[in-house]
Amino acid sequence: MKPRLSKKQQWFKQIHLTQDDQLYVGIDVHKDSYHLAFWLNDRLAIDFVMPANNQQVLATLQKLRIAVKTIVYEAGPTGYSLARLLQKHHLPIEVIAPTATPRSAASQAKTDRLDCRKLAQFAAKGLLRKIAIPTPQQEADRQLTRLRQQIVPKFRRIKIQIKSFLLQHGIPEPQGLTSWSNAAIAQLHTLLLTANLRYCLDTFLTELLFLKEQLKNVDAKIKQLSQQKNYQSKINTLKTHPGIGPTIAAQYATEIFNPKRFHDKTQIAKYVGRSPQITQSGKTLRDGPIVKTGRPELRCNLIEAAWIWIRKDPHAYQTYCRIRTNTGHQNKAITAMARKLAVNLWKMLCDEKPYQPQTTLNTTRSA
Repeated sequence: MKPRLSKKQQWFKQIHLTQDDQLYVGIDVHKDSYHLAFWLNDRLAIDFVMPANNQQVLATLQKLRIAVKTIVYEAGPTGYSLARLLQKHHLPIEVIAPTATPRSAASQAKTDRLDCRKLAQFAAKGLLRKIAIPTPQQEADRQLTRLRQQIVPKFRRIKIQIKSFLLQHGIPEPQGLTSWSNAAIAQLHTLLLTANLRYCLDTFLTELLFLKEQLKNVDAKIKQLSQQKNYQSKINTLKTHPGIGPTIAAQYATEIFNPKRFHDKTQIAKYVGRSPQITQSGKTLRDGPIVKTGRPELRCNLIEAAWIWIRKDPHAYQTYCRIRTNTGHQNKAITAMARKLAVNLWKMLCDEKPYQPQTTLNTTRSA
């Protein structure tokens, strides 16, 4: 008795594609499984699930190469390994921005099977927006600056835990603990406490010193990265802007790894999450909150850099005051300045020119 063929096996056995066929492939990528949908000649041909094995996906799509127009999947925690493999074998792969995928206004069922179908259909209709796929080296460099942003909150948290510990048990803070000087930390090691409290405080201090050393090592690695040929000129150019130090310069240069892929300032503002959400209906026009795309750490660092910028640059301070007067809120004003800062840095990278301070204020220019 012959084994019964699955629906997938039957379809592949019966299908005969030519160059005139148009096949769009949507993949819903997960850690353990991939859901694939084939949109062939303006209709759904088949969808199926398979193990999360990139080589198996490649082998499956190689059979259909002659008709494949586009293969799409959404960016996510699985990274770009599948996209790079398909690129290597010259298959038309695009990684899609999840925030730009069309969504229905009404509540509908959501499953992996439905998601891959929608991706394939939207790809056929040209409704998806692809993102740039970094090279392995670009992604590794970017991960280095992101590692620092992951360590810093842990470092701050352990400091708060130590101060909370001292407050809870009525232990006076050593002099200099506000700035966390070495002398103050040394005094924490010599406090006379009960055995259990001593053990708890020593555990906190061990973690503090470990994170301090880790942060020091990461900063040294970022400094080495900044001295590499492909980053040195970029980072030196960015540091000429008021408010931008070596850390933010390295972060911006690695996150915006190919600045010329952005066509205008609106695109770069959306990428870094500093673009306002505009709502317009009839004669009503409202500016909503910013669209929080991109890396949260980069958004926060741009805000911090913007505060320093307006303190150092009189022209920037005048612009900030004008926006604050118009909006009536300093947070909105500094957010607008952070957007201007992100655009300035992008232009500096594209033009390869240092920051040129303005001496006159154009009062008619829009924020």
